[in-house]
Amino acid sequence: MPEEDLVDIKFRLYDGSDIGPFRYSTASTVDMLKQRIVSDWPKGKTVTPKAVNEVKLISSGKILDNSKTVGQCRTPLGEVAGGIIIMHVVVQPSLAKVKTEKKIDNSPRKLVCSCSIL
Repeated sequence: MPEEDLVDIKFRLYDGSDIGPFRYSTASTVDMLKQRIVSDWPKGKTVTPKAVNEVKLISSGKILDNSKTVGQCRTPLGEVAGGIIIMHVVVQPSLAKVKTEKKIDNSPRKLVCSCSIL
């Protein structure tokens, strides 16, 4: 594989620590990057992703789409001195779990009107 088809990517976590850098082909998808992040997540962190769909990758202020390749994302990223691209990692719990918790929280709160009109 030619050297220009490889890029070095480092993943910056919420607490400022990093995972990587790792070398990826420009044909690698964002989903593949996320799988690597979940499998290499450091032990002992307070927030830990349980699945790939809980991880969001942000680069140059944009959330990267799972189906995009590193090569497609690289153009807006620009070339970085030293050749390492830094992507920020955000962990979001799945929406189904959050919605379920909200429904449970709201169900016991039923208001009954006790007004009497004379």
